[in-house]
Amino acid sequence: MATRRYLDQRLKLHHLRAVEAIVAQHSLLKASAALGITQPALSKTLQELEDILQQRLFDRLPRGMRPTEAGELFVQSSRRILAEIRRLDEELDRLAGPDGGTVALGTLPVAATGVLPGALTLLKAQHPHLRVRLEQGRTEDLLPKLASGEIDMIVGRLYEPALPDGFLREPLWEEPISVLARIDHPIFRLPRIPVDALRHYDLVLPTVSQRVGQEIDAFLALLALTPASSLRSSSYGFIREMLHGTDMISAMPRLMMAGDLLRGTLRVVPLAAKAARRPAGIILPPNRPLPPAGHAFVTALRAHIAEIGERGLASITNGYKSAGESNKTRRPRGV
Repeated sequence: MATRRYLDQRLKLHHLRAVEAIVAQHSLLKASAALGITQPALSKTLQELEDILQQRLFDRLPRGMRPTEAGELFVQSSRRILAEIRRLDEELDRLAGPDGGTVALGTLPVAATGVLPGALTLLKAQHPHLRVRLEQGRTEDLLPKLASGEIDMIVGRLYEPALPDGFLREPLWEEPISVLARIDHPIFRLPRIPVDALRHYDLVLPTVSQRVGQEIDAFLALLALTPASSLRSSSYGFIREMLHGTDMISAMPRLMMAGDLLRGTLRVVPLAAKAARRPAGIILPPNRPLPPAGHAFVTALRAHIAEIGERGLASITNGYKSAGESNKTRRPRGV
């Protein structure tokens, strides 16, 4: 007969945080730094926890720590418990004030630099005391956090899941790959812009995720442009400076530069060739309602996207929330 562990009496929050940090950092040294404690203190906490659970939680490898099956099980529960505690803290904040509360957003890189700043500006203007927690990453890294309740939603490009996952995907806009140049670029003096005209100018391209990079390269191939000699950078500020200060042009998801397009300092180069559609929007958990702060953010996001659509910078859709269609991203109507 198994010995009772009395987890409800013996587990402490610092045990949960310790395992979560080790899994995230893959290293005792990095995890201890992230937690602000010494490595011996973290090792002692882990040993204490393994004694309580009567299970080994990690395999010690030459290059880090790998969770065992018991470790994976424990960290999943840890994340759910810690997310619930954070949510309780945020709900208490909401009760303390009429405009309080927190929305936790997971965002993909293009949305983080593109539509999110404008949406958050509107949100803070309407709800100045509302707090926002942002976490940037890839869809595959953010989905487990959405499932556990660590974040309320994911904002950005909607990729089709390899397998049905039950999450609700609501397309709100499209962010096609486009060629961008400054508003007074010489190319706009032409009455009609043939693709050949693009070859007279150097390219500055974003270093983004593999999938976005492949979509950019596919569009350049469609235009018969060679990206081999292009300048590439992961710095959004550097690319902006090069576009505004030189005759360089760029190919990227156009709403990555939404602010500059709205301000009129950059412009989309009109071309006959069209890039593939790239639906974007929000991903929601299937069985957990949004908190009031989450609804406030979605309202602000829709308002900002509507402004972008009115300026002709993106195709807009009202989206869908049908559970039967939650594993696929439906093509928006009328685009």
